[in-house]
Amino acid sequence: MGSAQKTSTDFPVDTLAKALFIVNRHAKTALDSKFLYSLKHAAIKIMLEEGKAKKVGLHFSRNPRFSQQQLVVLVSCGNYYFHIPPTKEDIQNLTNLGKLDDNVRNPKTVFPLKEAKRVLQIYTGLKPPKQTRHSHRKPRYQKPVFKRLGE
Repeated sequence: MGSAQKTSTDFPVDTLAKALFIVNRHAKTALDSKFLYSLKHAAIKIMLEEGKAKKVGLHFSRNPRFSQQQLVVLVSCGNYYFHIPPTKEDIQNLTNLGKLDDNVRNPKTVFPLKEAKRVLQIYTGLKPPKQTRHSHRKPRYQKPVFKRLGE
């Protein structure tokens, strides 16, 4: 591998779309999905700005929050489709496509999560949150110290 770092324009749309698909799929089941979703949203935002992705329309969310109907924006990227939260402008300007079509599926994709995260981190410039060495350990037991009153 050469010493030259890839820039955002070096990645083909297909590679970015595959990386997005893998990160999105893992984010749905990850214990801490916050960083994966922020990576997804940042990448889609840049791709929309660069013309590598396109907003198709609005869908009704399959999992509405608090039993209220919610809309999501359907974004097309290469041969893949993704959903992102809508802005006020999206709601005013995009066509409502109704409920999600279960017949439309993203292609089967084999792409390592580690590589997908690396591609999107280079593309977006986002860094994963720093984890402390002891973040998953329980605090050590501290024996209580009892003192007599009046001493």
